[in-house]
Amino acid sequence: MKKLHPMILPLLGASLASSCGPSPSPKTIYVAWSNKQDSYSFKSTLKTIEAIGYKPVVLDMVRSSDFSYSEDNVLADAVDEHGILLSSLAKQVKDNRWKHSNVTEVAKDVNCVIFPGGSDICPTLWKEEGQWHGIEDDTEYSAERDVSDYLLMSYCLDKDIPMLAICRGMQMLSVVSGATMINDIPTYFASLGKDDRDTHRDSEKKVFASHDVEITDKSSLLYKVMNATTLHKVPSWHHQGVLSVDGTPLSVTAENVTDGVKIIEAVERKELSFCVGVQFHPEVAVRKIVEKESDASNYMDLESASSLFKALVNRK
Repeated sequence: MKKLHPMILPLLGASLASSCGPSPSPKTIYVAWSNKQDSYSFKSTLKTIEAIGYKPVVLDMVRSSDFSYSEDNVLADAVDEHGILLSSLAKQVKDNRWKHSNVTEVAKDVNCVIFPGGSDICPTLWKEEGQWHGIEDDTEYSAERDVSDYLLMSYCLDKDIPMLAICRGMQMLSVVSGATMINDIPTYFASLGKDDRDTHRDSEKKVFASHDVEITDKSSLLYKVMNATTLHKVPSWHHQGVLSVDGTPLSVTAENVTDGVKIIEAVERKELSFCVGVQFHPEVAVRKIVEKESDASNYMDLESASSLFKALVNRK
């Protein structure tokens, strides 16, 4: 692993040395396309990039040449009654990956990508294909985004394009890498006779939950960047998760334990230059602190929350 150098850009985007003349144009960080770019998490990702002195650029949607899209880029006759990508089409995505797509055009000259949070991933894309979880309140899928993310993710992995994958992004990294998934964390806990205690999502108050994460791998990039074994009060909002990375190239680097049950909180592809996935939302903490939101103190500190973004752009 090449040595990472500390971030020297001030957090709020000032120039490297304001006394040395006009500020240079900000460098670019690319963000994977989303069908919901007005969501709190997505906007927080863009704001965090700006806060560390960089310019966010949202990539175009990656489209598969195996499928038919409407004029407004909607997959035609591709989903079931729940909005989940049909199994036959998901198989084509998994089999062909990025090679049957426009990804080389979309990702031309891209040198790093952030895969932000968002809605559930269609379980038909899992290596061990899953079914709809049966929870009406969580029936929110985007086959277009899932296909786009899967194709872009597989391309970035094959080409060793540095990436930071957040929440849904970490789940997509795990799906593309062949991990086993959890369809619904409360249901999973209940099947074990345990209580998830709203640790990973406060669905009653409709706010980001806050919990600690233990970094379990001191050889990981996550540990080197955070320089800590415990991350306190990470913002969390998810009900799906990663169950196991056995038989995949992924390494588990952090976890949370609630009522004796482990939930994977971070993964890495160590054979690549920079490939880090975190299940929590550091960008949310950055935004809440920078914008002085009333509940900002409920979440992780600014230095910790912004450190992964800084490490991504300052990798050597």
